[in-house]
Amino acid sequence: MDDRIQRHAEILVDHCTDVSAGENVAVSGPPVAEELLVAVAEKLGEVGANASTRLVSQRASRAYRRAIDPDDVELSEHVLAMTEETDVMINVGGATNTHETGDIDPETNAAFAAANKPVQEARMDTRWVTTAFPAPGNAQDAEMSTPAYEEFVWSAIDKDWEAQRAFQAQMVEILDDASEVRIVSGDTTDVTMRVDGMLPQNDYGEKNMPGGEVYTAPVKDSVEGEVLFDKPLMAQGREVEGVRLTFEDGEVVDHAAEKNEDVLTEMLDTDEGARYLGELGIGMNRDIDQFTYNMLFDEKMGDTVHMAIGRAYEWTVPDDRERNDSAVHMDMIVDMSEDSRIEVDGEVVQEDGTFVFED
Repeated sequence: MDDRIQRHAEILVDHCTDVSAGENVAVSGPPVAEELLVAVAEKLGEVGANASTRLVSQRASRAYRRAIDPDDVELSEHVLAMTEETDVMINVGGATNTHETGDIDPETNAAFAAANKPVQEARMDTRWVTTAFPAPGNAQDAEMSTPAYEEFVWSAIDKDWEAQRAFQAQMVEILDDASEVRIVSGDTTDVTMRVDGMLPQNDYGEKNMPGGEVYTAPVKDSVEGEVLFDKPLMAQGREVEGVRLTFEDGEVVDHAAEKNEDVLTEMLDTDEGARYLGELGIGMNRDIDQFTYNMLFDEKMGDTVHMAIGRAYEWTVPDDRERNDSAVHMDMIVDMSEDSRIEVDGEVVQEDGTFVFED
């Protein structure tokens, strides 16, 4: 087995989730990532964990969702029960075809998200990590050879995470004392939001591997302005491009997309919370230096900002403040490398992708 796969597994079990003997651990991933699942299972055995491994078929998921009537979708009680009995969840992504589920009706996907919201809530109560295996389908999306993509993925994952934590802590310190953040990019994006009292987080590779961002939740009704998300995203197996959102009193009051706007519309119509922002994230992983159509990596790029409509993570909002609640959490990216700036309380903290504390 490739030593890099074994190192990936070690990072997932030791650094990301810190698994102990006797803990119930659920590992899932597609067949194309089986080598990583094998390496993780071996590591969990060495630790003495009580582990289960599940191969996930996107083809089977597609067949089921295309066959079922959206009105018949119900909460998967058995999945909820399993999740509630799990201490740690390790989720591996990777695809031979990233568009495998692209012909599922967006209405059906929205129905599944709404019905299984309790499963997502239970998952948030576990220790969890999401990661990616460098599969051929993802390499193709990134327009890279499989060996080149492998090197890209593992370079972003196997790094000095304590040094990354220290680098990002400088941005956390800025947001800790902040009242308002303004994001400006060209003449297409100018949006402000309050973050006072919220809890900025330093993602150095725990819940996401790779990590490499600082993120928080905006005050729900504070978002004002317009945003062009000029990087495309993959949602429900379909490419969504040129997303434009207009916010008033925190709510999306107008939206458009140049490609697959129906997917965006269904996401926004999932529930009331889907029309509010749940996250503001600032990418800071300099080992992720190119766009790959994989949000797990793309949102960590050092010259980007991302915002997510929908659910705000519990650990970003104090108990005495309103947290935006939704079955949806969809990240979208703004390129901040040119003619762009991040302002915190009127002071520029990043300009054209370079932070004030960066050489």
